[in-house]
Amino acid sequence: MDRRDPYKGTLQTRKKHHPVSMELTVVILLAIAAHALAKPLVSEEKDEVLLAKKYLRRYYGMPAGLQRAEKSSDTMFEKKIREMQKFFRLDVTGKLDDETVELMEMARCGVPDVAEYNHFPRDLKWKTTNVTFRILNYTPDLKKSDVDRAVRHAFNVWSDVTPLKFRKLYEGNADIMISFGAKEHGDFNPFDGPEGLLAHAYPPGNGIGGDTHFDEDETWTKDDHAFNLFLVATHEFGHALGMAHSSDPGSLMFPVYSYAKGYPLSEDDIKGIQSLYGPNPKHRKVKPKPDAPTKCDPELSFDAVTELRGETIIFKDRFYWRLHPQMPEPEQTLIKSTWPEIPNKVDAAYENPEKDVVILFSGIKMWALNGYNLVEGYPKYIHKLGLPKTIRKIDAAVNIKDTGKTLLFTDEEYWSYDELTGTMDRGYPRSIEKDFPGIGDEVDAAAYHYGYLYFYHDHLQFEYSYNSRKVMRITRANSILNC
Repeated sequence: MDRRDPYKGTLQTRKKHHPVSMELTVVILLAIAAHALAKPLVSEEKDEVLLAKKYLRRYYGMPAGLQRAEKSSDTMFEKKIREMQKFFRLDVTGKLDDETVELMEMARCGVPDVAEYNHFPRDLKWKTTNVTFRILNYTPDLKKSDVDRAVRHAFNVWSDVTPLKFRKLYEGNADIMISFGAKEHGDFNPFDGPEGLLAHAYPPGNGIGGDTHFDEDETWTKDDHAFNLFLVATHEFGHALGMAHSSDPGSLMFPVYSYAKGYPLSEDDIKGIQSLYGPNPKHRKVKPKPDAPTKCDPELSFDAVTELRGETIIFKDRFYWRLHPQMPEPEQTLIKSTWPEIPNKVDAAYENPEKDVVILFSGIKMWALNGYNLVEGYPKYIHKLGLPKTIRKIDAAVNIKDTGKTLLFTDEEYWSYDELTGTMDRGYPRSIEKDFPGIGDEVDAAAYHYGYLYFYHDHLQFEYSYNSRKVMRITRANSILNC
């Protein structure tokens, strides 16, 4: 990413110059221009370093006051960057690269990421399973009843998987005191204005222990706009019950905010809270959202693979990996973080480079992307492509750039769609096993590069020559993820 914002200007001379003088003038002007061009970059780099130091002090316990011992300061700064990069599963370089800065700028919880840097001992929990709470004030962004409902539902998420019971008080001191406030709001732990810090909570204990504060400078909602109060409250109440942050991007206790519908807890969250309080004695059945997939899991399989303007996008469960030729490590992100309107599960995807669109399939519907932006008029039903109503989902899709055809795989058969005419080719569906010998009879995902089809099924990748009509080699699916 080029962060420079060059100055533009013109310099005029009023009389002719001797050639040597002119050369000297040009050199001087170039030097001045270079100096001017450099100023915004230096300033912006300085701002990023200040942002990073503030971030690392708040969330990773980097000591203040190391500025005098320059070498010591640089060593500590790099160490803390590495610690942060490792926590967020970034490429651990110790450098303040674009990906690290971008993450530091994201809206998040105000509680430190590494438990030992909090001001409280580890493994604190309430000594009783009957915990009280009180809402001291309300945000004007929502109706009072909406705030009450969000708070109650947030507590119910934790009581569903533990013996904990939560009782609301209307006066006096409660274990968990809930309030909305801006900037300095009474606990000497100020908020920072819109975005940035969203909320914070204190672990169980006397006095301020358990108290939960929401930044009133944020816009609080009950949907996917701005910041969803229910999701943030559920996360913060996790802290108020004794939970630390998780480095699993699929966990509710991951420190960076992302919106997602459905049940908010992952297996990681449930294991964490039950290690403190035990399971729900009524054995209530909850279906946790899956943990973030591990890219080098030897049994890893893919839901969908597509190109997107030179990048490779790989979908798995609620996540996708983004691979870019200039990125040393794949970047893992929640689907809902990028596209809140798209379901949590993508069944198939393909890019049509001629139209500069990517089509995503989920169930009987499809969405179109132009770059990372959703195209208006979608979702549409997959039957608009000419598929019979008996087809309820597409398993894999791939565009063959050389022919202008898109192959759509469903169960043990596949269809051929002509992108130019917008119609299905005659003579389809055909058998996958007969037309692509050696890959089996089912396909999970597919991609096409330079005359080769790459079929993914279970944990295997089949490199198939489109011209020779045979499998050239078989590797693990996650070899594409540098594993």
